[in-house]
Formats: sequence, C-alpha cells, structure tokens
Amino acid sequence: MTNNDTLRMFRYAMDIGDAKMVAILGLAGESVTLEWMRARLLRPDEQGYESLEDSSLEAFLNGLIVYERGERSGPWGKVQPPSEPLTNNLILKKLRIALNFKDDDMMAIFRLAGKDVSKSMLSALFRKPDHKNYKECGDQFLRNFLKGLALYYRG
Repeated sequence: MTNNDTLRMFRYAMDIGDAKMVAILGLAGESVTLEWMRARLLRPDEQGYESLEDSSLEAFLNGLIVYERGERSGPWGKVQPPSEPLTNNLILKKLRIALNFKDDDMMAIFRLAGKDVSKSMLSALFRKPDHKNYKECGDQFLRNFLKGLALYYRG
C-alpha cells in the first residue's frame, strides 16, 4: 500500500477537504500548496500524480495529532521530527493517538471492516520492533482499519 493510498483512504474516511489537509500539514511545520496536496491525492493512473514521501506522510500524521489533540506541553515542545522508518505499525499507532482510540475502539473499527482482532494482537502491533511479541502490520491489515474507519465515520 503506497503512502498516497493511505492518505487518500484516510481523507475519504474522515471526509477532510483539501484545504484542511494542507492546514494539518502546516501544523507539523510543512509548508505546502493546495496543488501539491491535490497531486498526491490522485491515483497513479491519473495525470499529474506525484508520489508522497514517507517524511510527508509522517508530517501529516504528526500534524493530525496536533490538530485533534492540541500541541504537547512540556520539554518535548511541538512536533517531533521523524525518528524511525515509517511503517504500517507506526501509521496505525499515530492514527490511534490522533483519534484518541482505546483498544475497544480499535477492535470495533476492525469489526466494522469484517476483521476480528484481539487485544493481544493489537498489543503486538504497537510494541517495539525488537520485542519478542512484535507483529508487523501488513498492508491488508492497515487497509481494513481505514475501511472500518470510513464505515465508522461515514456510515
């Protein structure tokens, strides 16, 4: 699943307009134009399509956290720069933080998409990669979450 797909599916699920997407990126310190955003929301077979870099998707997710939950106070300051490679696990984790979901909320979202997920499975997804119980989040798993999110918010 490409970064463009992830961004496009999330945008659809939450029914976010282009201007709001640009504003969310601005909260993470990214200065982009509406045209820049629209080129990354296109499908690969559409004219004007441009690939979304990992750093831009992570900046969007960081901006989403600030947008939904407010800026962090304390010694951490504003948005943290990317510290690890962007994986599906990290994308899922940042969406969980931004949307303030608990385990039960996450399991309900997956159920809407027709996938039963246990608490132990969720826990394994959010562990550090070097932990013995870490489980890698596959593309289909993330796609199911985004599909469930669309059903949750859009009905």
